[in-house]
Amino acid sequence: MTATTPRPPQLYDGVVIGEGVLLDSRPASVASRLLAAVVDLLALVVLLVVAAIVLSNLSLQLDQYTGRILMIAVIVLVTVVLPTTVETLTRGRSLGKLVAGVRIVRDDGGAIVLRQAFVRALTGVAELWLTLGSVAVICSIAHPRGKRVGDILAGTYGSRVRAAAPVRSSAVMPPQLAGWATHADVARLPDGLALAVRQFLGRAGLLHPGSRAELGTRLAADLLPYVSPPPPAGTHPEAFLSAVLAERGRRETLVELERVRREQAEAVLLRRLPHGVPDPDL
Repeated sequence: MTATTPRPPQLYDGVVIGEGVLLDSRPASVASRLLAAVVDLLALVVLLVVAAIVLSNLSLQLDQYTGRILMIAVIVLVTVVLPTTVETLTRGRSLGKLVAGVRIVRDDGGAIVLRQAFVRALTGVAELWLTLGSVAVICSIAHPRGKRVGDILAGTYGSRVRAAAPVRSSAVMPPQLAGWATHADVARLPDGLALAVRQFLGRAGLLHPGSRAELGTRLAADLLPYVSPPPPAGTHPEAFLSAVLAERGRRETLVELERVRREQAEAVLLRRLPHGVPDPDL
């Protein structure tokens, strides 16, 4: 089996995880970030209005200085503490981000922590509230990954987490391997390995070429002990993976069809037994 030559990884925009595999983690568009920010700001404004109404009623029973202290505490709570807590507990999600399909992640693709959420919220007081979001919009448009000032300081960015639902399709048998697969002994694959191969084949076109070749070769090596004889020399790893899954699927389908046919025949026989006993007088 052969593998393609990987291209230099710096030519691609992605996230390298601990195993050295480049993930396709695309930044969210400015429009998505703007939609998320508007929804979040509206939610916070509603909370501020409700808090202001409650405090105005309480101010009749409190002195002037206590009322001001409570108002400042509520503003800090709504603009800094609440966004920090929500993004920390939800790992970068909020009401607006759920609506827009966006998640705030670290530059390495990991989930944000308290420190990064706090930096984003604290910076947001100036770039979102005091400037009505103009600084954040301009910075997001100018930055290649759509970052606002808070993202730059915190080392985070908005990543897309919602896309069109994937179309599940059966593995396709490569024509050049059809004859080999028909006569090969293909054992039942472990569920984890079969799932990994299926997911790889479904997403191969979205992977970085170097990671695609490396992962395909690794999965083909993991699959070889379950197949005898091995595929012809020079078979591409992806063709081998696709052929094994397609053949396993074909054989499992035949077994299932035979089981259903047998159960149906037995059911018909059981229904006929009380009334289908041969009558010797006939």
